[in-house]
Amino acid sequence: MHPLETHLEELRAMRSSGATVKETSGYRAPANFFDEVGKTLKPKVRCFIHVKNSGAGLPDGGLFSSDQLKRDAAGA
Repeated sequence: MHPLETHLEELRAMRSSGATVKETSGYRAPANFFDEVGKTLKPKVRCFIHVKNSGAGLPDGGLFSSDQLKRDAAGA
């Protein structure tokens, strides 16, 4: 299935379930979509939800290339 179809189906399922809260329950669906699309980009891009404040308030999420991500001491 195309990433956009998957994204829209995930949103539809959450909304029609009646089991989710209005805003934050939907955050994972666009993150999954951005991750799938990001795999096709050069450099690859990943989406993280609820990232820390970096000076402009508390963002809902962010897009990061691999060179922007910190590595632990083991290099993982």
